[in-house]
Amino acid sequence: MKKILTWAVIILFIIGIFMLGRCTGNRGSSISEKAVNNVLLIREIAELASLEVQGTATFKQSNISNSGEWSDNLKRVFAENTAWVSVPYIAKYGVDTDSTNFHLTVKDTTVFIKLPQPKLLSFELRMNRMETSSRKGWFTFSDDETYTEVQKKLYDTERSQMEENVMNQKQCMNKIIAILRNYYTPLGYEVKVEFTGNDTSLQGPGLE
Repeated sequence: MKKILTWAVIILFIIGIFMLGRCTGNRGSSISEKAVNNVLLIREIAELASLEVQGTATFKQSNISNSGEWSDNLKRVFAENTAWVSVPYIAKYGVDTDSTNFHLTVKDTTVFIKLPQPKLLSFELRMNRMETSSRKGWFTFSDDETYTEVQKKLYDTERSQMEENVMNQKQCMNKIIAILRNYYTPLGYEVKVEFTGNDTSLQGPGLE
């Protein structure tokens, strides 16, 4: 809800710029310059341009090695303890800016913006839609702690993979660039965005 209200304010702000520009004649260029150099607004737009990714995380834990040896087959009958957990997730990527990692400069009709590299901002498992299954040997009894352990491992494993997912981070970059261009193009400006950070796999060619 907060995100929707913020976008509404931004849209109204942009509309106001063009309305004032029409009404004030020569003062329109001054208003346009303020819109171009509004650092707080541009930071807010960049932060709101988050990428949401949905999927299903699965994890299996078992004491069976599937080696085919007789001991493994014997364990499968009497002592197997295998558990599967499948949970839908929602992951959000975006940039977290401040006065030290956000820079905006204008040269002629080109706006240069520096932003930090996108990162995983949140990762949520939708536990109300979790599915589980198990396979147990004759002498293995149900144990709720097993599922608790599997759920924790699933969360840690999937979150770690999401944090390192370069494709999702690049998609987030492209989304931010597209939104910033949509903002500046009607104002008559070209925008160039640079993402700075330590991950060289997110720099250079590959965007867009």
